[in-house]
Amino acid sequence: MVYYSLTGNVRRFVQRAGLPYRELTNPYTVIDEPYVIVTPTTGFGQVPAAVDEFIRYNAGDLRGVAVSGNANWGRNYGAAGEKIAEEYGVPLLLRFELSGTDEDVRKFKEATESLRIISN
Repeated sequence: MVYYSLTGNVRRFVQRAGLPYRELTNPYTVIDEPYVIVTPTTGFGQVPAAVDEFIRYNAGDLRGVAVSGNANWGRNYGAAGEKIAEEYGVPLLLRFELSGTDEDVRKFKEATESLRIISN
């Protein structure tokens, strides 16, 4: 799994999941294994620029997306995940608020296990 975190919410969520992960610090990093991206939504429903760039370089190995957001944004809540899923034809595994709940973590682990990939 690869994650990108601006405020620490996504980082906390990923750490609680207890699965192997890699933090996205350089959007031009190339990985050569299947992965799930976990990202926040920025602005009014946008994909963070670093995530967008990273996925463009690694689109072939993308298997799914999970997205953090704030329900106060209404229809833009977690919209980055919908955009990624639609553009790259991968499942939106989970939309979670802020750093997620224990139930969100459980659902995410279940969803990633169903993809049968191990990524770090």
